[in-house]
Amino acid sequence: MRRSWLLAAVTALLLSIPASAQEPGTYRALTVQAAPGDLLDLIELYKEEGAFLAAMGEEPALWMRHTQGDVWDLMLLYPVQGLSEYFAPERTRRVAEGRTPSGRSGAELQRALDARTAWREEVFVHGPPVAELKAAWAAAGLYHVEMYQGLAGKRAELVQERRMENAYATALGRKPTKIFTRIAGSATDGFTIGFYPDLKAYANPPETTREQQEAAAVAAGFRGADYIGATLRELILRHHDTLAVPIP
Repeated sequence: MRRSWLLAAVTALLLSIPASAQEPGTYRALTVQAAPGDLLDLIELYKEEGAFLAAMGEEPALWMRHTQGDVWDLMLLYPVQGLSEYFAPERTRRVAEGRTPSGRSGAELQRALDARTAWREEVFVHGPPVAELKAAWAAAGLYHVEMYQGLAGKRAELVQERRMENAYATALGRKPTKIFTRIAGSATDGFTIGFYPDLKAYANPPETTREQQEAAAVAAGFRGADYIGATLRELILRHHDTLAVPIP
């Protein structure tokens, strides 16, 4: 009886995800590694950029600072209306010629950012609605980012596996991640972000029994709880985990 109820609940959740969380948001995701000794200066420049974009009526980036994991120092997610609007000549000219709070032009600000950046990578992605993402971002004290490349012919299955993991987590009273899927850009096919109050909450999810874990895994579409990690690894070429924190 318990498993039948759980199967119905998880199935309903899976069916609801594409309509509510896959398409509504479009983002430019940027990861950067600062030049040696320049991280704090780079953070200040991105703060200036945020104020600049907000003054022009655009959404500034949601951002985080790496603590351990992948090579990047900062990850920034810029909400965009769409690729055609983002790259429109009138917008790019307005950004380049506009004046930042320090008085420099947008083009000069970009050159200052580039001068303090050792490495960068960007990808345009679909993700959750902007308001939903902003609310989760603001409430979190720790972020867990998983970035991955799918195997050839397996990328659609990889997105579904991410949804299945969210269904599994939700059934056990854990917070699901936000899923982002590639539109164009880097080799990254997608990533997820988990949001937690702090490291303790990340390391100590709600306690559940083995029976509950097995039932939730099967209802979500896995062979069992022990097969969740193995299923992911059957679909990916590369996978990087990063823990990050908010930037004051």
